Amino acid sequence: MLVPVILAGGVGSRLWPLSRENYPKQFIPLLDEENSLMQSTLQRLEGIGGVSPPMLVCNAEHRFMVAEQLRQLGIKDATILLEPVAKNTAPAVALAAIEATAKDEEAVLLVLPADHLISSNKVFHKAIESGLAQAKQDKLVTFGIVPDRPETGYGYVKRANQMAGGCYAVAEFVEKPDVKKAAEYVDSGCYYWNSGMFMFSAKTYLKELGKYAPDILEDCLHAYDSIYTDLDFKRVDEQAFSECRSESIDYAVMENTRNAVVVPLDTGWNDVGAWAAIWDITDQDQQGNVVVGDVMLDNTQGSYIRSESRLVAGIGLRDLVVVETADAVLIADRQSVQDVKNIVTRLKLDARREITDHTRVVRPWGSYESIVNCGRFQAKRIVVNPGAQLSLQLHHHRAEHWVVVKGCGLVTKGEEKFRLNEDESTYIPIGTKHRLQNPGIIPLEIIEVQTGSYLGEDDIIRFGDDYGRQD
Repeated sequence: MLVPVILAGGVGSRLWPLSRENYPKQFIPLLDEENSLMQSTLQRLEGIGGVSPPMLVCNAEHRFMVAEQLRQLGIKDATILLEPVAKNTAPAVALAAIEATAKDEEAVLLVLPADHLISSNKVFHKAIESGLAQAKQDKLVTFGIVPDRPETGYGYVKRANQMAGGCYAVAEFVEKPDVKKAAEYVDSGCYYWNSGMFMFSAKTYLKELGKYAPDILEDCLHAYDSIYTDLDFKRVDEQAFSECRSESIDYAVMENTRNAVVVPLDTGWNDVGAWAAIWDITDQDQQGNVVVGDVMLDNTQGSYIRSESRLVAGIGLRDLVVVETADAVLIADRQSVQDVKNIVTRLKLDARREITDHTRVVRPWGSYESIVNCGRFQAKRIVVNPGAQLSLQLHHHRAEHWVVVKGCGLVTKGEEKFRLNEDESTYIPIGTKHRLQNPGIIPLEIIEVQTGSYLGEDDIIRFGDDYGRQD
C-alpha cells in the first residue's frame, strides 16, 4: 500500500501579506484560480496505481480548511492528523508512519510538502515508480531536482554510485552554498537540489529514526498513545507532543542513514517559497510583468503586481513586487523578497494582527469580514454556508444587531426561534444566548453591528458547536 503523506503545517511567512498564520500559502490558489497549492498536490497523485487515501498532517487551527478542500476535490476517507504544536518534519512523519503501520505493517509512505509546484505529472509518476522499487528494499528515497541553474536558496544532494532504475546512492547532503560553490555543483552534474520529498516504508523510517534520533521516536510513540478522534480528525495530545524535539527529516535521519537513495527528477519544480518564485513561474506579459487582480500599469517592467481588494496603479516601476490586501501592502525589490521574513519577525514582536489573520476570516461555517472598527462599535459582513450554523453562544461585553442582506436565516435568541428574511433585522442584547443558522440553499449574508465596551473575538461563551470547538 502506497500512502501519500501531505505535510500541510507550514506558515509560508515569505509570502506575507497574502500568506498568514491562520491562512497560509498551501491553502491559497496562488497559481491556479480554482485550486490551492495543497489541492494541486493531491491532484498530482491521480493516475498512480495502488495509492491509498491520503494522510494529511496539519496544524490544528487549519483543520477545517483542510477538510473543506478535500471535500471540494471529492476525496473521501482521508486521514487528517492534527499537530497541536509545530515540531518540524521528522516528528510529523513519525506520527504518520505510526498511523500507517497500525493499518498495514508494509505500508510505504510518499511524503510530499503541500505547497510545491511540479510541471510534469508524467515525469513525477515515473520517478515515484523508480523510488517505490527502492523503498520496498528498505531504502530511504529522496527526490533530487536536476538543477538548471546555480541556486543558493536550496540544499543539495550529492549522488554516488548508480543503482537500478536510474537511482543513485547518496554520497552526502550539503547545506545551501554560496554562488561560486553552487556553480561548481551544477557544472559537476553530480548534485541535485534537495526537494524535501521522500519515499520509504513506514517501518524502515521508524527503525532509522530510532537509531539516529531515539528521543524523537520515543516521544512520538508516547504522543500517539494519546491520540483521539474529534469529528473527522485525529488529535494528538498537546502536552505529550510538546515534549518532542523539533527536527527535520534531513537532520534527524537522511544525513545519518547509510541507506539513502536519490531519484533524479528532471522537470520544472519550485517550492513556491517567495514572491520572486511566483513571478518566475507565472506567465509574464511582453514587459515581463505578472498582474493579478484589479491592476493598471504604465511604463512598468519586470514586476509582480497583485491586488486583492482595490485598484492598484503602477507607473515607472522596475523589478518590483507589490502585493495589496485589504489591511496591508507589501512593496519590495524583486531581488530582496527573501527579506520579507524580517518584516514578519517585527510584526510578531509587535503582536500585530496582520501576521495572523486577514480582514476576511475563514470559519468552518463560512466567513466574517471586518468592515469598520471604531473602538466601541464594529461592523462585520458575515457569510454562512448553506446548511451551516454558528455555535450557540453569548457575549458578556457586547450586543449585536443583525441585518439580512441576502438569503434567509434561522435565529435562536433566548427562548425564541424565528426566521429572518432579506431586509429584516434583529437585536441580540448583552448576555443573551443566540445562534444563527442558514436553512437555505444559497449563502446567507448579514451585516452585524457590534456595540459594547469590549469587542474581541475571545468574548464568546459556547454552549453547543457542530465543529467541536471548546472554550
